[in-house]
Amino acid sequence: EDQLNLAREEALRAQRAAREAEQRKNDLVVYLAHDLKTPLTSVIGYLTLLRDEPQLSPELRGRYTGIALDKAERLEDLINEFFDVTRFSLQNIHLEKRNIDLDVMLRQLADEFYPILSAQGLQCQVAAQEGVRAFGDPDKLARVFDNLMNNICKYAQRGTRVYLTLEERDGQAVISFKNTSRAPLDIPAEELLERFVRGDAARTGEGNGLGLSIAKSLTELQQGTLDLTVDGDLFKVVLKFRTVS
Repeated sequence: EDQLNLAREEALRAQRAAREAEQRKNDLVVYLAHDLKTPLTSVIGYLTLLRDEPQLSPELRGRYTGIALDKAERLEDLINEFFDVTRFSLQNIHLEKRNIDLDVMLRQLADEFYPILSAQGLQCQVAAQEGVRAFGDPDKLARVFDNLMNNICKYAQRGTRVYLTLEERDGQAVISFKNTSRAPLDIPAEELLERFVRGDAARTGEGNGLGLSIAKSLTELQQGTLDLTVDGDLFKVVLKFRTVS
């Protein structure tokens, strides 16, 4: 009887482990599928600018083409990762860490999102302290930034300004994304960071709301923190990473 009970318990544990592994794999697939949208939107935006503005200078044309190519290559990487899912959890994603110039990344981010911001009547102001560096995976960090900016572009009030700031404080790189949303957010900040909740999307059925959740998970994966503050229509996300010299 003891042996039968032990075998039954082991079978139940195996079943639970299999279900959890399948759920982790499904979560990762959903995360990757969501992240495919952002670089594709940028590629379409810059190609549309190239098509619709024939009087662009050669310098701007070359710059827009270069950004579109960079985003297309990032899209290719994500697609490769999508089809290469052999790990079953976000925590097991392989990181390729190196020193990252965060001020350069933020300025590149503003450039890459220019057509999307412009289409929403938004302006982006970057105040980044030069020389602030962190040790992490630049591709995964780019996905964090992309998700945050994509969220801002969808919900910011038209004609407002998006603020990106970076400073080194007490051995940490402090990065903030701040904007004014279209309407006051009456959902607590902690709920906005939960999966499938995105502002008023929970009530209107718009989208699946993974952007903030993905950003938080990928930040924590790199030993960083992500905090969200909501005050009426003010939306602010603060990221913190340890700096390196």
